[in-house]
Amino acid sequence: MINMHGFRLFIYSSLFLINLYSTSITGLPNLINKDEQQYLDLVADILKSGNEKQDRTGVGTISKFGAFMKFDLSNGVIPLLTTKRVFFKGIVEELLWIISGSTDATKLSEKGIKIWNGNGTREFLDKLGFTERAEFDLGPIYGFQWRHFGAEYKGCNIDYTGQGIDQLLDCINLIKSNPHSRRIVLSSWNPLDLNQMVLPPCHVMCQFYVFDGKLSCCMYQRSADLGLGVPFNIASYSLLTHLVAQCTNLSPDKFVYFIGDAHVYKNHIDGLKEQISRKPRAFPRIKIDKNIKDIDQFTSKHIKLKGYNPYKAIKLEMAV
Repeated sequence: MINMHGFRLFIYSSLFLINLYSTSITGLPNLINKDEQQYLDLVADILKSGNEKQDRTGVGTISKFGAFMKFDLSNGVIPLLTTKRVFFKGIVEELLWIISGSTDATKLSEKGIKIWNGNGTREFLDKLGFTERAEFDLGPIYGFQWRHFGAEYKGCNIDYTGQGIDQLLDCINLIKSNPHSRRIVLSSWNPLDLNQMVLPPCHVMCQFYVFDGKLSCCMYQRSADLGLGVPFNIASYSLLTHLVAQCTNLSPDKFVYFIGDAHVYKNHIDGLKEQISRKPRAFPRIKIDKNIKDIDQFTSKHIKLKGYNPYKAIKLEMAV
């Protein structure tokens, strides 16, 4: 005779273990990191059935229009891809640079982060018609729009204190004062300033959402380079959510990612084929200094990465 109590206990225990090992937020080696697998599946789908299109760089892309991913940020998880090593220091320093309001690529380069250098060279600026602009002055890009939206841009070395709208601080204050608001929006897309930017914003806006003491963020990106840009963008906006959550005494919950033109550059195809053949591992976690509650006081020293165990890096050339 079957012991039904014992049988049910076995089934429940098995289901619990399956769920435990299939989530990316445990400290145990997981069998399926479903959150990272979304990214790999999107890349595979574009490579298999995407549309061949020309682009401003001349490299050429394979793309699809309309993509969606969602990442769990609970328990300190940061969705830093494991199927290749991602430059976390670069993600942290770029985000803090944007938060500071800076549009000077040299300030980022001095920290060893040169991801914006190609868009700030004398040759690149002159090609865009910015012949009078100082080298590595990127124009009113992300940091300027986040902290001084609507102010007149006069160069990267001007003190804009008190000028324009500080969208980031407004979002933080609104989360604190009216957490159920549907207007907690941070926009980088300012049509009046687009012609002054070295590159119009790719990630154009994000929105924060509060429920049950938890903070989520969704971001819309008009143009997404799946090979190089998207791994940075996933981790960057997830990190932003962690930082804002700490400043507002909330727990990070979800990062929701919407993409318009999701594309693979043709010179990234071989590298991405190698990446999607790899089995994702458990995401790492971050530990943030709990004493910091002011968004402008964070430095890289306050943010520690724990348990990152990626595969080796895959070198991809940036299309400029």
